[in-house]
Amino acid sequence: MMIFQVVNKEICIGSIRTLAVASSSLFLVGDTHSINLSSTIDTPPESVGPVAPLPTEEE
Repeated sequence: MMIFQVVNKEICIGSIRTLAVASSSLFLVGDTHSINLSSTIDTPPESVGPVAPLPTEEE
């Protein structure tokens, strides 16, 4: 069991720029009491294609 303790301070976010999203990801801004993540997959890794990047603002 891993215990991870975070002491939150004031946070101010002007902007967020996301370039790509992984096949399993968590993006969180703010507070939470607990996060439980789990994943199952029955597809062999070689049958899953590459992750495509998100288009840029210029595209």
